[in-house]
Amino acid sequence: MTEFNWTMQDHEPMKLRTLLMQHGVTRTLLKAIKFHGGKIIVNNKERYANFILKKDDKVKLVLPPEPSNDYVRASYNKIEIVYEDEHFLVINKPAGLASVPSRIYSEDSLVNRVKGYYLQQNYSNQKVHIVTRLDKDTSGLVLFAKHHLAHSVLDKQLKDHRLSKMYMALASGRIGYNHCQINLPIGRLKDSFVKRTVRDDGKMSKTEFWTIKRHKDVTLVRVKLLTGRTHQIRVHFDYIGHPLLGDWLYNPKDKRLNRQALHCYELKFHNPFDNKIVVCHADLPSDISNLI
Repeated sequence: MTEFNWTMQDHEPMKLRTLLMQHGVTRTLLKAIKFHGGKIIVNNKERYANFILKKDDKVKLVLPPEPSNDYVRASYNKIEIVYEDEHFLVINKPAGLASVPSRIYSEDSLVNRVKGYYLQQNYSNQKVHIVTRLDKDTSGLVLFAKHHLAHSVLDKQLKDHRLSKMYMALASGRIGYNHCQINLPIGRLKDSFVKRTVRDDGKMSKTEFWTIKRHKDVTLVRVKLLTGRTHQIRVHFDYIGHPLLGDWLYNPKDKRLNRQALHCYELKFHNPFDNKIVVCHADLPSDISNLI
């Protein structure tokens, strides 16, 4: 089982629940601990979450076991691991591979492959927690949490915009801006299940980009996501008149690449268990670098 240890530092008494939540434990996880085999121990005695802590009390949290999801099939196809510790896993996803299984891609998505990897490694926690996702034809870094608490703390970082994702993209046309932030709401296009568009009643979406290099009809840009909407980069660049090269959905006439020219090259997050910043990088794949 996965366990964590903390010492109560405050001089004022505090509820056990409060200390746990300060360390990223959510109400959902507290319920799982209570009903599915976890434990909360203070000074070697099991306690409920409303127990009152005093200074220097020793708190141990034992997470409940996380068996694998039987509905997700294991795939033993190759994965490229960029970073791994006991809490987190970062994979460099190739273009053409879906992030999560679906009706169409039920046998071999990135989640299926990570499940196969967990089984091969015989990890105690077998549930696959995917934290960030990429479109099937977008390449680059995808982040996984290896247990429920790690997933909770990363979700909080996402909401607080402390988890950073950087992309490289090739946009059609010559973009005149050296630096720009696009703040436009995105929603589903009427009568389409897949396609998104800028619309007044959509969710506010923010994309920041820097121009790296201009060609006569192509611009290389570095992009930072400030929010995480479906197809956000693709929709925003299409809306400003510079859809991505090779994007079958938003730029169907462009055939210079057989997928959208978009790659997540940098991922940065805080590992609270070791109190360090983790920065991961993935080089541009050959199809994009050759086109550049």
